[in-house]
Amino acid sequence: MNISQVVSEQQELIIALRRDLHRIPEPGFKEQKTAQYVADHLQREGLAVQTGLAGTGVVGLWDSGRPGPCLLIRADMDALPLVEQTDLSFSSRHEGFMHACGHDGHMAMALGAASLLNKIKDQLSGTVKLVFQPAEEGPGGAKPMIEAGVMQTPEVDYVFGLHLWPDLPEGTLGLKEGILMAAMDRFDLTIMGKGGHGAMPHRCVDALEVGCQVVGALQRIVSRQMDPLSPSVVTVGQFEAGKTYNVIAERASLAGTTRTFDREIWHSWPQRLETVIQGVCSARGAEYDYTYTPGYPPLENDPNMVAVARLCAEKVVGADNIKQPQATMGGEDMAFFLERAPGCFMFLGVGRPGGAPLHNPRFDFNEKMLLLGVEMYGRLALHLLGK
Repeated sequence: MNISQVVSEQQELIIALRRDLHRIPEPGFKEQKTAQYVADHLQREGLAVQTGLAGTGVVGLWDSGRPGPCLLIRADMDALPLVEQTDLSFSSRHEGFMHACGHDGHMAMALGAASLLNKIKDQLSGTVKLVFQPAEEGPGGAKPMIEAGVMQTPEVDYVFGLHLWPDLPEGTLGLKEGILMAAMDRFDLTIMGKGGHGAMPHRCVDALEVGCQVVGALQRIVSRQMDPLSPSVVTVGQFEAGKTYNVIAERASLAGTTRTFDREIWHSWPQRLETVIQGVCSARGAEYDYTYTPGYPPLENDPNMVAVARLCAEKVVGADNIKQPQATMGGEDMAFFLERAPGCFMFLGVGRPGGAPLHNPRFDFNEKMLLLGVEMYGRLALHLLGK
């Protein structure tokens, strides 16, 4: 069987799936229309379907009818709070939301894989779980889906996923052993000072000024406490203080994120940050309320599964089009799946001249690249579940 030809014959279906899903973007844990669309397609393909996992998560179980391993293919469903600016004929119908991170493509590839598996069923033994998870952009749907049992019944042996990646050229596939994406957490901080007249700072504790000192001190954690050969990031992305020009602020609210590839550093962040915050606030006579919220662990690919993916990718894109991407400080809760079974998260290149990056209101891609992703899933199934 020429699997490339089989996938090519599905082109119209795969593109239609992507466009339908692109029209109905929804935020994390509110993907009701998306989940229903996904479940309906899986049922039409004859899969056993579970819905409502972790709120809106969907799992389709494809069964060859013969005993064998279980391969999990994961796609994410949520969209971003952006106003779309693509002028596509199938642009978002949900004002204020857009699929600007490729999740519509990720779902289309996984749904296309369901159709492909039925066409190569005679060559496979075992099962494939197609997992559609909510809230990848935050606060994270992978962990609650795992807690709901998606890694059991049957127990998952291998985990794979694909992410559209505009930093790689169209038609390439990015594969990397080990750490690919960073651990990402969130912190929130409220500084309580003493407000007063802008002309009398000596009678006040200026929460805005203390906040500025905290921001500067947090930045120096990376520049002066961390090994420069071990990349880390502390970013304060929100800072709100003050109501008017001549009143010294009584409160300041800050929020930010930490990133690192190193698990030891990752576990040290909560105390590192609070030591700095406590020292600055104490020196200036301010009080504080600090919350550190763990997010996603580092995403780490299994070397053996990367080797399997490479063998399959050589047949899909050719050896010259397999790239080793740089590890990114972006985070992904696919990492939770990869902590529980060996697998590989792959980047599918969609970069082109003048193309917009991810999380941009003009992000779009060549839909024919989705066929490469569907074929990749099919070849992985043939390799790992082949009779």
